[in-house]
Amino acid sequence: MRNSNPSGPSNAGRSIGLVLALAFISHKIYRQLMKISLRNKVVLITGGARGLGLALARELASKGASLVLCSRTADQLEQARQELEARGCPVFTMVADVRDENQVAALFQQSILRLGRIDMLINNAGVMMVGPQNVMDVDDFKDAMEANVWSSLHTIKAALPIFKNQRQGHIVNICSIGGKFAVPHMLPYSVSKFAMVGLSQGLAAELAKDRIKVTTVIPNLMRTGSPRNITVKGNHEVEYGWFKLAGSFPLVSQNADQAARQIVKGIEAGRSEIVLTFTAKFVSAVQGIFPGAMGTIAKLMNALLPRSENTAVKKGWEAETRLTHGMIGTISDKAAEKYNQY
Repeated sequence: MRNSNPSGPSNAGRSIGLVLALAFISHKIYRQLMKISLRNKVVLITGGARGLGLALARELASKGASLVLCSRTADQLEQARQELEARGCPVFTMVADVRDENQVAALFQQSILRLGRIDMLINNAGVMMVGPQNVMDVDDFKDAMEANVWSSLHTIKAALPIFKNQRQGHIVNICSIGGKFAVPHMLPYSVSKFAMVGLSQGLAAELAKDRIKVTTVIPNLMRTGSPRNITVKGNHEVEYGWFKLAGSFPLVSQNADQAARQIVKGIEAGRSEIVLTFTAKFVSAVQGIFPGAMGTIAKLMNALLPRSENTAVKKGWEAETRLTHGMIGTISDKAAEKYNQY
């Protein structure tokens, strides 16, 4: 029997093409509608006096935002304030430990009094500990959860009444690739970042009806000079050495200014998730599709890392060696100067 409608397949193809074209155009229009301007917005950044927080503050200042920065270190806050005000950016700084709910409440109260409103909260503050799991005790996990998760929950709870009253707001949670893939010898950190990713994604779903946006940021290793301020257990020199060199090597880590630009660009575009670097995107994708393969990679990584029973604690700068001050390590040292890590 002959096909009574020989043009059928051709018409179907045109229809599919039209649907795809309309979907593409609709997506582009939606993205344009979602775009926001940061000019004259008031942005509160926790841990904003150094590292990625400072890089974000500089980028946001270039966009015309006003800033609230908090940190536990007064000297670093003052240095950041002077630099940003010299750029013409309105800045309010306050020494605050965001692990303390009372200090968080005071921070938000004073910020509103000084700048009148808060439009965006960027949860950036956190801590990092490196060492094998056998030398980590329960308190190490509790400290990581308190500094990386509960602190963010405190600021979110303080921001929500303000955002709901304003009928809009934006929460940006700086998470980590360690919240998608558990990195060996960084277990307390990874546990806390997995929790942070879950908190951020859950909030994004529940707060949309209140016109409050939530963005989850997944950075990779970044050259901010932060290794000198991490906590190290186990074989201090070797543990610190691999972490600092990995965080310094350009093929493995990302330039912090570039990261800040990508994050701010994603915020302006209204994106719900921002995954930085091809490596982080690849790891996230493979972990989701082939978790067994990533588990094998983690085991191979762990086999190369040192064993130790040493439970003593050192800061990164106390575990420096000639190797970590060498050609590659110097990249991190220069970043530490640029991003106020001393």
